[in-house]
Amino acid sequence: MKRQNMRVTVEAIWSKEKIGFQPLELFLRGASVLYRFAIFLRNVFFEMGLFRKKKLPCKVISVGNITVGGTGKTPMVIYLADLLKAQGFHPAVLSRGYKGKTKAPVNIVSDGKRVLMKPEDCGDEPVLIAKSLPGIPVLTGPQRHLTGRVALEQLGADLLILDDAFQHRQLVREIDVVLLNTTKPFGNGALLPAGPLREPPSALKRAHFIVRTGDDAKITSVFSDQPEYPARHQAVALINGATGQASPLQNLRGRRVCAFAGIAKPEAFRRTLIDIGAQVVMFMPFPDHHNYSREDIREIQKMAMEEKTDIIVTTEKDGVKLNRFHMFLEKIDLLRIRMVFPDEEQAFVQSLMEKLKQS
Repeated sequence: MKRQNMRVTVEAIWSKEKIGFQPLELFLRGASVLYRFAIFLRNVFFEMGLFRKKKLPCKVISVGNITVGGTGKTPMVIYLADLLKAQGFHPAVLSRGYKGKTKAPVNIVSDGKRVLMKPEDCGDEPVLIAKSLPGIPVLTGPQRHLTGRVALEQLGADLLILDDAFQHRQLVREIDVVLLNTTKPFGNGALLPAGPLREPPSALKRAHFIVRTGDDAKITSVFSDQPEYPARHQAVALINGATGQASPLQNLRGRRVCAFAGIAKPEAFRRTLIDIGAQVVMFMPFPDHHNYSREDIREIQKMAMEEKTDIIVTTEKDGVKLNRFHMFLEKIDLLRIRMVFPDEEQAFVQSLMEKLKQS
């Protein structure tokens, strides 16, 4: 409980426009200065060649961001993998497997034919990616050149997509796609732990494509010499938790909904349900990558019953962590989200493919 309260306190500080002068804020500010210096040295050493990069015999695309969570990297990875498969490539997705218990250097989450690992072992996002991309291998491991070699030599891949790898500079890539939130791309402007920034905004000069996610139509360019494309996360279907059967979003309209989510920005999930037309009468946010317990499930069901809701809904990402609660999965639906480019998809795809050919 104390850890969760601290997380809430820190996130409240991140939401401020400026850091104040309370003891915790001053401590975070000092730690942020040290972090900035460490990041600066690391990047300088990579630029000078003191830290060596490894090159694999294939095209490599990285999807990442410069803030902690909430920009939609997973939907972007799924979008790119589907796109490149349609273009004739044989992609594989490499993830670090955040919060997975397995410590092996290489983990095959999916061989392209079936999902081989559980989310508690390899992480929830790799399993979600694997389930969303039949025919495309998904691997996890801290050293991407090792997982990449297995994908190339054993699983028939000829192109690699790195999930959440903008800061993983050890592997040479041809393309860096960086996602930014449209409304607040740099949070409060402070680096970790005083703010959500993993790197200073100047790091975006390494990016080849900047994708701005969100609903705000007003997009201000970050760097005028880099292509930027507006995109958004769009709900496309309801998925039955037990059968995987899809149903139209219209099934949510006018219905009393109990919703819960353990993602970086759960409020965005709640707003999406409301925009679809659902009456969200009960909403329970959990920390990102939350490991659900039986007590959590009982509480969700109790609240849904007390509020006399018609349906219980969560995200697909949360759904992969509920596999051990089979009876609960039968009672819920999962909201499927996909990345869409409402205005400039053709231009983005053309630029991406041209960049691949040039590299």
